[in-house]
Amino acid sequence: MTSLDFAFIVDPLPTLKACKDSSVAMMRAAAARDHVPWAIRREDIVWRDGVVAARAVPLALYADDHDWYTAGEPDSRSLATFDAVLMRQDPPFDFEYIAATWLLERAAAVGARIFNAPRAVRDHSEKLAITEFPQFIATTLVAREPGRLHAFIDETGDTVLKPLDGMGGSQVFRVAAKDPNRNVIVETLTDNGARTIMAQRYLPGIRDGDKRVLIIGGEVVPYALARIPREGETRGNLAAGGRGVAMPLTAREWEIAGFLAPILWARGLLIVGLDIIDGHLTEINVTSPTCMVEIAAQQGFDVAGRVIGALERLCA
Repeated sequence: MTSLDFAFIVDPLPTLKACKDSSVAMMRAAAARDHVPWAIRREDIVWRDGVVAARAVPLALYADDHDWYTAGEPDSRSLATFDAVLMRQDPPFDFEYIAATWLLERAAAVGARIFNAPRAVRDHSEKLAITEFPQFIATTLVAREPGRLHAFIDETGDTVLKPLDGMGGSQVFRVAAKDPNRNVIVETLTDNGARTIMAQRYLPGIRDGDKRVLIIGGEVVPYALARIPREGETRGNLAAGGRGVAMPLTAREWEIAGFLAPILWARGLLIVGLDIIDGHLTEINVTSPTCMVEIAAQQGFDVAGRVIGALERLCA
C-alpha cells in the first residue's frame, strides 16, 4: 500500500511512556507498515483564512522504550494534507480541549480526516455518556444537591461518588451509609452544592477488575484488560495502582460492546474504551483510550495494528 501520513495530536513526546502508551503503540504500528507518523502539540494548532494548520514533526521510531524516537525537521502544514489525524490528548477536558475540538471540526469541514470525530468527542462526556444506555448501567444518580445525594447513599447503603471530569480514578470515593466522613466527602466533591457529580451503587465485582473493553472502527476487540484493585483499594485504575490482566470477554461484555459498537462508530468514534464493572457499563472513554499495549503483550492481539488497518481501509 502507498505510504500514508498519520498525524498524532499528543502530549509532549518526552512525557510519553513508550513501554505502555497506546499512542506510541499506534505510531509504531503505522511505521511497521511503512507509513509516516507525525506528532503535533495541541497548542500548535491554528486557524487562518479558512485553513487549520499545525507545526508537525515526522518521527523515526525505535524498539527501545527509553530512546524510542527521533524527531525530523518540523513542517507547518494544513491538517487536511495528512491522510488521517488522531486526537490523542489526555484530559483534563477543559476549555482548551473544547477549543481544540472546534478547530479540528473546522479542519474536518474542509476535508481533513479527524479521529475521533471532534464533535463526537465534545458531545460525549465520558462519565455522563452512559446515561444514554440505562439498560446496561448500575443504579445511578447525577445531581449536585447534597440532600439528594445523601438520600441515594442511604438507599444503596454502599455508594461510589465521583466527579464528572476526573480521570485515572482521581477523587473517586466509596461511601457507606454509616461513613462518618460522608458529609465532608459530599461537600468537597460538590463544592457545597455548586458542582454536579455522579453517584453509583457500589459494585462488589470490582474485586475481579474494572474491565477495559476496546472498540476499533466499530469492531469489538475480543479481549479486555481487567484492572484489578490492589489490596485495600476500591479503584482498579492502573494510575491508582491497579494490576492489569488481559482476558477474553464475557458474554455480558460482548452483549454491551456489540450493542454500542455500531452506534459509536456511526458517530465517527474510531477508538472507544468501555469501562465495565461486574457486568455494568460505567464509562465510555473517547478522548485517549488506552490498554492496547497490555492486551497485545498478554494475549498477542495487536490492537494498535487493528487501528492502523482501519485507517488504511478508510484512506483506500
